[in-house]
Amino acid sequence: MADGESSKEATARTLRNAFGNVLSFFILLLIGVLAFSIRLFSVIKYESVIHEFDPYFNYRVTQFLTKNGIYDFWNWFDDRTWYPLGRVIGGTVYPGLTLTAGTLWWLLNSLNIPLSVETVCVFTAPVFSAFASWATYLLTKEVKGTGAGLTAAVLLAMVPSYISRSVAGSYDNEAVAIFALIFTFYLYIKTLNTGSLFYATLNALAYFYMVCSWGGYTFIINLIPMHVLLCIVTGRFSSRLYIAYAPLVVLGTLLAALVPVVGFNAVMTSEHFASFLVFIIIHVVALVYHVKGNLSPRMFKVAVTLVVSVGLVVCCAMIAVLIALVASSPTKGWSGRSLSLLDPTYASKYIPIIASVSEHQPPTWPSYFMDINVLAFLVPAGIIACFLPLSDASSFVVLYIVTSVYFSGVMVRLMLVLAPAACIMSGIALSEAFNVLTRSIKFQLPGSSGTSQSRDASLNTDGEQNDIAKTEKMDETVKERPSKKNRKKEKEPVEKASIRSRIEKRLLVLPLEASVIAIILLVLLGAFYVVHCVWAAAEAYSAPSIVLTTYSRDGGLHVFDDFREAYAWLSHNTEVDDKVASWWDYGYQTTAMANRTVIVDNNTWNNTHIATVGTAMSSPEKAAWEIFNSLDVKYVLVVFGGLVGYPSDDINKFLWMVRIGGGVFPHIKEPDYLRDGQYRIDSQATPTMLNCLMYKLSYYRFVETDGKGFDRVRQTEIGKKYFKLTHFEEVFTTHHWMVRIYKLKPPKNRIRGKTKKSKLKASSTSSSKRSGTGKRNPWH
Repeated sequence: MADGESSKEATARTLRNAFGNVLSFFILLLIGVLAFSIRLFSVIKYESVIHEFDPYFNYRVTQFLTKNGIYDFWNWFDDRTWYPLGRVIGGTVYPGLTLTAGTLWWLLNSLNIPLSVETVCVFTAPVFSAFASWATYLLTKEVKGTGAGLTAAVLLAMVPSYISRSVAGSYDNEAVAIFALIFTFYLYIKTLNTGSLFYATLNALAYFYMVCSWGGYTFIINLIPMHVLLCIVTGRFSSRLYIAYAPLVVLGTLLAALVPVVGFNAVMTSEHFASFLVFIIIHVVALVYHVKGNLSPRMFKVAVTLVVSVGLVVCCAMIAVLIALVASSPTKGWSGRSLSLLDPTYASKYIPIIASVSEHQPPTWPSYFMDINVLAFLVPAGIIACFLPLSDASSFVVLYIVTSVYFSGVMVRLMLVLAPAACIMSGIALSEAFNVLTRSIKFQLPGSSGTSQSRDASLNTDGEQNDIAKTEKMDETVKERPSKKNRKKEKEPVEKASIRSRIEKRLLVLPLEASVIAIILLVLLGAFYVVHCVWAAAEAYSAPSIVLTTYSRDGGLHVFDDFREAYAWLSHNTEVDDKVASWWDYGYQTTAMANRTVIVDNNTWNNTHIATVGTAMSSPEKAAWEIFNSLDVKYVLVVFGGLVGYPSDDINKFLWMVRIGGGVFPHIKEPDYLRDGQYRIDSQATPTMLNCLMYKLSYYRFVETDGKGFDRVRQTEIGKKYFKLTHFEEVFTTHHWMVRIYKLKPPKNRIRGKTKKSKLKASSTSSSKRSGTGKRNPWH
């Protein structure tokens, strides 16, 4: 009888597990569909178009890859950018996004699905957002079970912070990098839980894909060593920890060095030194455990003395080598962005080009509510749940959320790294809360009060058994002698732990009314989160920056397509070899959409070149003409929002042109442009400001629009309303005056005018003195 009942229970349990697995599979499919579809508002409301600035460069590179092949891509020298320097594309880009989209395009066309390269690029981010949701499920499942994994996956599918960088058309590196980040963490935790060398190898390959995709891979190669060091310090070292870490450092570093943009930086820069230091430490600890397991206590003390002595010598030698390598660098081996993360004031003090990027500014408190919404309130509960009980996997996600909160507070762009951690923690919190609340209701429903055995049976779910088993295995691994290589995990009885956990959970039963009210409140909280996410996806993050929209007072939709209008004019009305100067923000779009050569672009690799353009924009008209003419520039493009109220125009960016230009060319002094510590364009503006090229190109003929010259962005009338251009001529202004294009007048006209003036007003003596001074340096 007993055997028959046990077999029936086993059969029922098997069927229940099978049904749960099938249900989880279909839920994951729906989550993937949700993650993909919620990011299509930009295509539905506008059109299938590439967004922002950097994605246009990625799109142009992908076009080149699909047309010319992988070998020409690696050796491509782009003479359309950074004139006259050019740029080696294959060695200066992270190729992961381009190779991924190119491979997708090739596969679709091989299957006779003739999609254009642009269409594939537009929908790459939504597709990989579904992959990221599934990777989040796998990671959270390894930490706290299936329920928490499904909850975290659905939260990530909708979180606004991730939607902002993965809507359809957002063809940037983060589109695939966030999936690679989460999947790498999942494989690390999987290896940590299983001790499998197979998963360790896959972890190194996932890390390689992350290195190919985004410069944020340094977050991985520093976070994982921090967790390994935490485990060692807290006495949680095990063979599984060694297997999870050592292959990642060796294989991952070798693979990372194969990426041209990284190269020897994988072993020569300070961002990677922490992984090597922890690599040495974990080997020393493993050696100590091995020696301790094979020697007597007396011999072990002698051996420890020897190991410590040799270890100190080796460490001193390694530190000396590192100091010698790092001392030669003025930044001590750190990149500018890394130093900005460690010292938030570094960029504003020493590298204004980094501080000028809006993504590199610290976020405001409302931006946290905007980007992660109610998850900000659930994260602390998730952290508490990770300590009940604390395992290697749960300690990793706690460390992940702590570090990501810090980095997101320094740079608003890194809110993207915080989003997965917040979703994981919130998923754990919601899953644990629903477990407690539903269990409380189950115990107190009429007819549910049976014997204690039935209650215990109802409590003993598969997820709880897995958690207990994992905890027991971790404890046993810490206590075991490391000399015994336990390849096969011994099945230790967990009955005592199970009984203890049942008693503890029975004490967590809440009143029936409180449980019902709490569940209703959690459902309402989830509904509010869904509404906010849909609104953010549809309104806040769906508009492409290249096409702007606004609503009139009567509710009508008004579209501003000035950017594409200007680039189309450049493409059809200028020569192929003409050079266009603008601020670096618009370089990628100019080369991709107008197919014209630019002086600077969004890569910002040459600060001196950008400072030259900033100096020209900050100089008087004649000096600016000389600078642009020396660079063979024929057209100058400026973005102006004073007529329609577009705030991200060049006048608002002008302070960075002055600071960056003044950082290289000392004759540009910021106080010359300030009145009472402010940049002003009204009647109180300084003469230097009113006579600089940026002011003239922005406000030329502006008074003709309304008779007053009222700037809707600065909310004031301009100071200098009537003036003429002597060295530049207006050739095109878009319909809403958002983009203005000027052409440099030929030098012949300037020289003739100067000659006539000298004949009328200058004596022969003064003219001979001028001829003896020689040509003035346009940069001084």
